[in-house]
Amino acid sequence: MKWIRYTSNAATQYGILEDQRVVQVEGDPFNGYKKTGTVLDLSDVQLEVPAVPSTFYCVGLNYTKHISTEGKSIPGKPDVGYRANNALIAHGKDVVMPRDATKIHYEGELVVVIGKKAKDVSMEEAGDYILGYTIGNDVSERNWQSTDRTFWRAKNSDTFKPMGPWIETDVDLDRMETVVAVNGKEMTRFKTQDMLFGVERFISTMSQYLTLYPGDIIWMGTDGESPDLCDGDVVDVTLTGLGTLSNRFVRQA
Repeated sequence: MKWIRYTSNAATQYGILEDQRVVQVEGDPFNGYKKTGTVLDLSDVQLEVPAVPSTFYCVGLNYTKHISTEGKSIPGKPDVGYRANNALIAHGKDVVMPRDATKIHYEGELVVVIGKKAKDVSMEEAGDYILGYTIGNDVSERNWQSTDRTFWRAKNSDTFKPMGPWIETDVDLDRMETVVAVNGKEMTRFKTQDMLFGVERFISTMSQYLTLYPGDIIWMGTDGESPDLCDGDVVDVTLTGLGTLSNRFVRQA
């Protein structure tokens, strides 16, 4: 099932996507829903980010090749950071590169959407707490990342976290590949599941110390490296079997 969050007639709500048609529902995927009988064309609605989390988690250093490009050591345990909701934008929206940004990179990532409250969860139980998956592009300004004491602007500037286009509840991570293209040219491809620490490990570890709530998101890291992005570049992040997140990068006027 594909859940989308969309705006139509000035109202933002959830719907179910079926063959490019939006089945309108009352409610949402976290608290229950029922179909209304109204069906809209996907082209007639405005896609929004598919979830607005109470807490936005982001995994660090979870793929070997990316760790080497960053000059870091391979971690011995799961490591989790935080991102800011102000940075979230939807599929099709522009990523705005600040005037003084000089080294902007993409990071194509699998995003886990939590479906129900999770605390003290075992690895075997972790899958029961996942609503589904979506796609993220963890945009980074590398010079700021290396010089700031925190990632407050390098990772969290407005528009630096494109996410979407929808939440897919039925995917096969073992067969999935993450593919990133710039202006239609493939730049990065890796097996999505080739993580140092998998989704279940992170959910279980995190839940021992903090409570995960419905709608929380966990971005699972990236592999490979990115070229320096330029004004006008269009970045497509595809997770096979899930969809494509596409955003144009524009220089701030």
